[in-house]
Amino acid sequence: MFRHAEIGGDYVRPGIMLYGATPFPFDTAEMLGLQPVMTLRSEIIAIQSVQPNDRSAMRRRYTASRPHRVGVVACGYADGYPRHAPNGTPVLVAGRKARLAGRVSMDLITVDLTEIPEARVGTPVVLWGEGLPVDDVAAAASTVGYELLCALAPRVRVHATEVGRVDLEL
Repeated sequence: MFRHAEIGGDYVRPGIMLYGATPFPFDTAEMLGLQPVMTLRSEIIAIQSVQPNDRSAMRRRYTASRPHRVGVVACGYADGYPRHAPNGTPVLVAGRKARLAGRVSMDLITVDLTEIPEARVGTPVVLWGEGLPVDDVAAAASTVGYELLCALAPRVRVHATEVGRVDLEL
């Protein structure tokens, strides 16, 4: 549709573009004028202060290099979040970029709140969608957006917010 419009004929299959994600490895959805129609949301359910060399997250795989706060978010691989997402995978906390801090567990992830000092229990978190392209999360997790969009668990609540858009909530 974008690269070979002459081939389209009467019908085309837009695939992942229906979700507002890019089908191309080097063109972002934004470059193509696509907008996300699915947003996975959660919130911070606890905050911990960590000191240098403190270990946290699943199997204690995260080691703090400096004093900071870590937010615990209600979302994990049992919800469809990629289990193999590494430290540094982007998330939005209160609309600002934060990063995963530690391994993804079954029901929880932990995020570094260094850049978001105002974050509190109940602060909203976007795991992908509005403000954070699913392709960015997929790239960080060494996968593709298709996998994330199709892997959501039945326990994730779906809310239609307007025609053509859904919110997924934990």
